[in-house]
Amino acid sequence: MRQTLLSITVLAILFLTSGLSSFGQELKGVVYDLQNSQKLRGILVKNLNNNKQAETDSEGNFTIDAKANDYLRLSGGGYESDTIFIYEQALRRVYLVRDQETLVINEVYVTRLSDSRLASEIARAKNDGQAAEASQQRGGLRVSPSRLFGRRGKQARSNLDVLIAERDNRQVDRVFTNQLIRSMTPLTDDEIPLFREGYRPSLSFIESATPEDLRAYISDSYTKYRKEKP
Repeated sequence: MRQTLLSITVLAILFLTSGLSSFGQELKGVVYDLQNSQKLRGILVKNLNNNKQAETDSEGNFTIDAKANDYLRLSGGGYESDTIFIYEQALRRVYLVRDQETLVINEVYVTRLSDSRLASEIARAKNDGQAAEASQQRGGLRVSPSRLFGRRGKQARSNLDVLIAERDNRQVDRVFTNQLIRSMTPLTDDEIPLFREGYRPSLSFIESATPEDLRAYISDSYTKYRKEKP
């Protein structure tokens, strides 16, 4: 009789657990100022998929009903509105830019940009670094010496390389995930970032690879990793 009651209790707990997980998932995050890493209070966070909303507290923290593949819109506080795409269910660090503030592009800043902000910075860098433009009055192309030889144009073209590399890496990492690597290798949570960075496949490979191709790539890369690891 006691064993029967215990079995019923275990089944009830399992049922409640599975039932709770089916209602949705909570996503936690922290919002920062991009330039000084100050945590931002009073930023409105809205899930564009289910219209749920939350606001950051005094420490920049927010919790919202969200899951992978949802879009979150962040706005308010004198910062440019931004949209982030959730492709991993993990703590999110979001960096916002003050209205009309020019970014100093380097690899550290670029990794902090959301996908939508990254796309806008790529468009800006392409425009600022463009040396030739179409002339409607004179016809044909007109070369701008200031853009070709000027500091701003050169910096924009340098920024563009960094920005595009970050964009490509993000597209790869949405497929070459920690979860997939963990399911195929005995790597620890500390080792996975090193493996992922050292053996990240190219975007062209990811765009054409089948799931079987990717698994074979991870298996081969893990073999190399074990041989090369001191």
